[in-house]
Amino acid sequence: MKSVKITALGLALALLMSLTMAGCTDKDKDSSSSSSSPTTTTTTTHSESESMSHSGGTTSTPTTSNPESQEPSAPAMGADFNSLSSLSTKAQGWGQGVEVNDKNQPTGCTMFQEKYGKYNAYYIAPDAGNKIYLTFDEGYENGYTSQILDVLKEKNCSAVFFVTYDYVCKNPDLIQRMIDEGHIVGNHSYSHPHFPQIPLEEAQEDVVSLHEYMEENFDYTMTLFRFPYGEFSEQMLGLMDSLGYKTLFWSWAYKDWETDNQPDPAAALEKITKAEHPGAIYLLHAVSQTNTAVLGDAIDHMRENGYEVAKFDL
Repeated sequence: MKSVKITALGLALALLMSLTMAGCTDKDKDSSSSSSSPTTTTTTTHSESESMSHSGGTTSTPTTSNPESQEPSAPAMGADFNSLSSLSTKAQGWGQGVEVNDKNQPTGCTMFQEKYGKYNAYYIAPDAGNKIYLTFDEGYENGYTSQILDVLKEKNCSAVFFVTYDYVCKNPDLIQRMIDEGHIVGNHSYSHPHFPQIPLEEAQEDVVSLHEYMEENFDYTMTLFRFPYGEFSEQMLGLMDSLGYKTLFWSWAYKDWETDNQPDPAAALEKITKAEHPGAIYLLHAVSQTNTAVLGDAIDHMRENGYEVAKFDL
């Protein structure tokens, strides 16, 4: 009888322990599911239309073949929000303008560079060495990126490809090729938001989420950032700087992102080459059939005019 009582007591204790452990597990599950991925901002404003030059198309909810990877991990790097609180939150849009100096450099670029360069922002690069930098925005894949990479490889050129999380997830082979062939893969945000319109915490989470995804899946550390839509504020410039990023704008761009209304190749090549200037940062779109067709000739023309098409290593 005594042994039966001991056995019954042991079973009761075991049952109590199993219920306790199950309760902790459920609590952990509830806790771990409380975070959520950044949401995509969708607009139909004129700014959206103009800024296909920064997205390549409409924004969409990030997707990936691995559902578990859709939820960004907690940021491993962070900014001092208190030190950023005094900076202006006024939203500004960027375009290089048409006025140029005696070096053919847009004067708007030189003015903004002097004003905001302290945040490691580049509207134009230093003109020492007669260098030109090629950058491509990748909002979605339109079938031309591999051809662009072919041309760059043939011409022995390096470029910067600014990508979103959605693009990375859908085109891992192209991302890996960019890395393998010595190009720079830049952060164009996780969800393509209007950064001046969101809180610092949300902005940091968005940028860091893509940053960490690239580290975890490609063993690649991003160092360059480009604002979606070209929209920024001084506070957001300060945030990117505090996260260790250099922000690249551009000193030349044109309307090349409408896939059903592509520029004439001859006219496009003339525009690209006439705009050459020391420290130029070209913004081109990889969705453009015209850009793909004239890229090799544009590089040849730049070199013939004494420019080095350089890797952005400032």
